[in-house]
Amino acid sequence: MSDSNMNGPAGLVVGTAGHIDHGKTALIRALTGIDTDRLAEEKRRGISIDLGFAHLTLATGERISFIDVPGHERFIRNMLAGASGIEAVLLIVAADESVKPQTREHFDICRLLSLRRGLIILTKADLVTPEKLVQTKDDVRRLCQGSFLAGAPVLPVSAVTGEGLGELKQELAHLAGNRTQRDHQGLARLPIDRSFALKGFGTVVTGTLWSGILHAGETVQIHPTQREARIRGLQVHGQSVELAMAGQRTAVNLAGIDHSEIKRGFVLTHPQLLETSSTLDAEINWLDDSETPGKREDFLFHLGTSEVTAKLKPLDHDASFARLHLSEGVLALPGDRFVLRKPSPAQTVAGGTITDAFPPRRLSRAKTAARVTLLARTSLDGRIEMLVSESPNGRLLQNLVKVIGAPEAVLRSAVQQNPRLLLAGGTHILAHEWVRQRREKLIAWLKIFHADHPAAPGAPVAQARLGLDPSLANAVFEDFSGVRVQGDVIALANHRAQFSDLDQQALRKIEQAFRQAGYQPPLPNEVLQRANPDAKKARGLLETLIRTRRLVRISDDLIFHAETIEHLRKSLAARKGSRFSVPEFKNWTNISRKYAIPLLEYLDHQRVTRRDGDGRIVL
Repeated sequence: MSDSNMNGPAGLVVGTAGHIDHGKTALIRALTGIDTDRLAEEKRRGISIDLGFAHLTLATGERISFIDVPGHERFIRNMLAGASGIEAVLLIVAADESVKPQTREHFDICRLLSLRRGLIILTKADLVTPEKLVQTKDDVRRLCQGSFLAGAPVLPVSAVTGEGLGELKQELAHLAGNRTQRDHQGLARLPIDRSFALKGFGTVVTGTLWSGILHAGETVQIHPTQREARIRGLQVHGQSVELAMAGQRTAVNLAGIDHSEIKRGFVLTHPQLLETSSTLDAEINWLDDSETPGKREDFLFHLGTSEVTAKLKPLDHDASFARLHLSEGVLALPGDRFVLRKPSPAQTVAGGTITDAFPPRRLSRAKTAARVTLLARTSLDGRIEMLVSESPNGRLLQNLVKVIGAPEAVLRSAVQQNPRLLLAGGTHILAHEWVRQRREKLIAWLKIFHADHPAAPGAPVAQARLGLDPSLANAVFEDFSGVRVQGDVIALANHRAQFSDLDQQALRKIEQAFRQAGYQPPLPNEVLQRANPDAKKARGLLETLIRTRRLVRISDDLIFHAETIEHLRKSLAARKGSRFSVPEFKNWTNISRKYAIPLLEYLDHQRVTRRDGDGRIVL
């Protein structure tokens, strides 16, 4: 996997931009010694058709990776695929021809992709007079006025004589030394610009790692096909490495997938974290107000290394915000930059920023516009709060990872530091306001339940969840002083069961029957029939005694009085550490094996005893 065209450095990724035949490829060859025209047709025609790659290690030790893009207007889609991963640009203008149409379009694309750094290179300086050189320099300055290149150095160079190459390398070292570090802690995303088979290695894909880290040996996922593969090996700058970091031109040797199953525009990520989407809300920056559509219109949508057709629906009067319906799903995250081109005649007209890759579908146009405007201006905390509040029952943490595009640890930390949010059960993000409203609803429900069932100690917890998932219901119940939860029963904190005189008499009869029975418990149905002829009422009174722990249910038809169980606990405590058999236990309690075995299993469960072969040990 030593092909230099597919390797990248650990330093700055620089792209070329400029009109056809203005010397981009010749300049890169003069700087690096690498010919980025790798296709036979490129060599035959003398023009760049596809992306080319080269690298250079400067005297300072800084590493530069070059992405050489084609200048011909027919290959703008290839230029865009290369421009998506660069951190700085060399705007190349031939000194003898000055600014041309593709100079302007490439420059516009760089601005739309929100590039912030670069150099202006005047090639073929050996072919012009000093006066012509000054004129071309002035032309380029006017083009770049008010842009990110307004104060950039303008360097005359010659790939033939070597003039200016030394100064160019110094300026590249300055750019590399002052670069902004990419997000190594983010989710790994590598937009693929090449996929091929290499003899002895198999499938190899290349691209610039936008964020995160890739490790040799780990499993990755290819979007949009969702195919998984294993990283057999990694190369950065022609060297095999164990990991590749954000900002590096990376070659990934994949096992378990054929190169023909992967094409430019696909994205490599860690598995099960991100999803593609075909409906996007975005903020749009138009190059010319005259190109602003007043209704739905078709465009070519370029994001990363992908190109798909898109129908754009304006959300406001000047289409500064819009909804994009794509012909294919793409992997997009909030903050990603893209470019829009008209398909006929081919022309770059706008760029923009993704605000939401999974927007709600059933909002009105006005509400969608207001929502997208707010999302475009808010912070990470604000985005989390907004997305959580939009959902009836909060959001799953895992869902927010794909919607926001931030790692789970980052989202978890943001939630824990936000006094208006909480993380329930480690999985759900909820607003405290949602919990407050749910508690009000629970209080109202319990008041009605207690009014309808005054004798009941409380309501079944399963019913009091009011349709919520258990983890969400627990967030409502826990640390709430307004309610009391005992076992599987919940009640208002100040609720006390209210019984009629007849009910109280029945309660005393039932409890007394089990107390007097001791270790010889009666059948529950027989006790209930004597206590109250109303079978349903009697059963409810029995459950009340069990919930209030006056009685202890061992099995469906085996119930003891709590005093009997406590007496047994104390008796066994005096024998701590001793071993006894089932027959011995039967003799102590004077009960049959039918009752002894369930009672012993209950004691095992309560950690009073522990089974040891055919016997028990007192703990």
